[in-house]
Amino acid sequence: MIVATPQRREAEPPEYPRTLRGVHRAARDSGSIAFTAPSLLFLLYIIIPAWGALPLWQALAVTALCLPYSVLFVYTIGARSYPVRDRLLWLGASWVVVALIGLIIGVDILYMVMFVQVMHAILVPLRGARVVVPLLGLVVVVIAVLHEQPIAIVLALVGLVFALSLAEGVEREILKDRLDAAERRSANLAVAAERERIGRDLHDILGHSLTTITVSAQLAQRLLESDPDAARTQLAEIERISRQSLADVRTTASGMQQVRAATEIASARSVLLAAGIEADVPAALPALDDERSELFGYVLREGVTNVVRHSRATRATLRVTEEEVEVADDGVGIPAGRARTGLAGLEARVAEAGGTLTVDTGPDGTRLIARLEEGTP
Repeated sequence: MIVATPQRREAEPPEYPRTLRGVHRAARDSGSIAFTAPSLLFLLYIIIPAWGALPLWQALAVTALCLPYSVLFVYTIGARSYPVRDRLLWLGASWVVVALIGLIIGVDILYMVMFVQVMHAILVPLRGARVVVPLLGLVVVVIAVLHEQPIAIVLALVGLVFALSLAEGVEREILKDRLDAAERRSANLAVAAERERIGRDLHDILGHSLTTITVSAQLAQRLLESDPDAARTQLAEIERISRQSLADVRTTASGMQQVRAATEIASARSVLLAAGIEADVPAALPALDDERSELFGYVLREGVTNVVRHSRATRATLRVTEEEVEVADDGVGIPAGRARTGLAGLEARVAEAGGTLTVDTGPDGTRLIARLEEGTP
C-alpha cells in the first residue's frame, strides 16, 4: 500500500496583484467590504471619548490614525491571498497604528481588541489563529479587569467567538479553493490524457491498417489483368481490414466515456490530498475485467466524493480486490438525509451487476463496501 500524506500548505486562491487595487478587487470579489465596513462603527468607542477628554491635536491624531487602520481592516480579506511574509507585514502595519493610538488614548485601546482578533483570524493560518486569538482575548481581559473596563471584557469575549468562527470559515473557503483548483487540474489532465490515448490508439490502429490496405490495393491493381482470382483475394482482404479498422476506431471512441478503477484510484489520491485528507491507496490493482473495473470505478468515485464533501475526515483508505472494493474514512459519518441520492443510485448499479453494497456509518467514520461474488459478471 502507498500511504500519501498531504502537505500542510496554504491554499491557492485566485491571484490578484499585490497592490492596493489588487487588494480592493480581492475584497470586493469576496463580498467582505459590505460585511466588514459597518463594524467600523465600533471605532466610535475610541474616537468620541478622545474628542471629549483629550486636547484637540490628540483627538485629531486619533481620528487620523483610525482612517488608515480602517483601510487595513476592511481590506484584510483581500490580503489573504498574499504569501505569509506579506500577510505578517500587513499585520505589522496594523499593530503600528494600534500602538500609536494606544500611546495617545491609553487603556481605551482595549476597545480595539475585536478588530485585532478578526485580522489575525483572517491572515494567520488556522492552527496559529487558534492560539493567537484566544491569547489576545486573555491579555485584554486581564488588563480590563485590572483597569475596571467591563465593556472591553465583553468585546474581547465576543471577538474571541466571532474571530474563531471566522477563522474556521476562512479555512473552509481555502479548502474549497484548493478543491476547485484540484478538480480543474484533474479535469485538464484527464482531457490531455484522453487526447493522448486517442491519438496513440488511432495511430496504432490506422497506421498499420492503412499501410496494409495501400500495399494490398497496389498488389490487386497489378494482378487485376494477369491473375483476377488473386486480385479478388486481395480486394477481399482490403474489405476485411477496413471493417476491422472501423470496429477498432469505434471501440477507441467509445472508450472516452468509460470509467475504470485504476483511473479513479489515481484521481481519488489527487482529490483527497487537495482536501487535506491523508490518502491510503493501493500501489497496484488486481486484474479486473472491464465490467468489474467500471463498476468498482463508480464505487470509488462516489465513495471519495462523500469523504470529501461530508465526512470531515483526516484519513481515507481505498482497497480493491478481485471481489470487492472498499472506501473507508475516520470522519463523523454520513449525516441523515445527505449523500443518500448518490448512494441509492450506486446501490442500484451494484445490484444490477449481481453484487451487494454495504454502508457502515457512525461517529468514528464510514465504510463503503461493494462486493461481487467470484464468477459474477
